[in-house]
Amino acid sequence: MSCRGLETIPDEVCDILPFLLHSLELDALYHIWYSMSMNDSLKILPARFFRTASGTEPAREWLKGLDKDDSRIIGGDIRTVEYGWPIGMPVCRSIKGYRDLWKVRSHVSDGRIARVIFHISGGEMILLHGFIKKTQQTPHQDLELADRRRREYESHA
Repeated sequence: MSCRGLETIPDEVCDILPFLLHSLELDALYHIWYSMSMNDSLKILPARFFRTASGTEPAREWLKGLDKDDSRIIGGDIRTVEYGWPIGMPVCRSIKGYRDLWKVRSHVSDGRIARVIFHISGGEMILLHGFIKKTQQTPHQDLELADRRRREYESHA
């Protein structure tokens, strides 16, 4: 391939440009196909963010505050639950000792582990709380916060 007019591009890069362009085209086509084939009507358990009385969506805000790659991984795991429900380990598990609470389990960058706690209501997955695990056990305060949000959601549903 000629890089005429682009003198700053090394010859080695010019030689692989056709491959890179083809690869990018395939990647774009895959994303278009995936988006079209994974439409919302196929979701078994659509996800929705819990909204507080003041109108904030804590789990959405937490996700948006994460590194883009980490939020993409977590979003993919949530999507796996949406399309594959009922689904078990390693992606999803009920939380022992808490009525109607489940967790999406994600492995994000730097070996960290993320959790999104959700509740099922009216055929929807209500995303209550998200956090990065720092200990082997899920912190009690995170579980209690999610359970408090579950009760708040149920009282207004």
